[in-house]
Amino acid sequence: MNGEHTYRLRAQWTGDRGTGTSGYRDYDRSVTIDVEGKPSLLASADVPFRGDPERWNPEDLLLASLSECHLLSYLYACVKVGVVVVGYEDDATATLVEDGKGGGAFTEVTLRPRVTVSEASMTDAAAAAHAQAREWCFIANSVNFPVRHEPTILVATP
Repeated sequence: MNGEHTYRLRAQWTGDRGTGTSGYRDYDRSVTIDVEGKPSLLASADVPFRGDPERWNPEDLLLASLSECHLLSYLYACVKVGVVVVGYEDDATATLVEDGKGGGAFTEVTLRPRVTVSEASMTDAAAAAHAQAREWCFIANSVNFPVRHEPTILVATP
């Protein structure tokens, strides 16, 4: 499938306490993110940046995007080679380094998928499918830091 795809959302800051951004501590970092036809996503800054710990932050969302994109690309790669996946979990981590000037950047992400396949004969192909998934993942192809993979392949017990 070739083509160009456009994505739209509306991000609305909802953190005005009545004095706007009159001072660094005078406003909430609350944001509501809406995509037509989907539930609203309540977001904020990360806690070290005066955010709400009960809301998603941009750093969480980037890590979640990389993890889910790999998962979906991996499932497709497995279908293409005849691997039957019956379980998939990922314990992903990301490292962000502040630059001391108010900014910073992610330096790496590590995905740790634990994949369960239906038969032992599928383990080699299941392991190899991670490389194909990495090539297909739109999000991983869009970032400028390494996205590492430390997969574990398990076999379902009958």
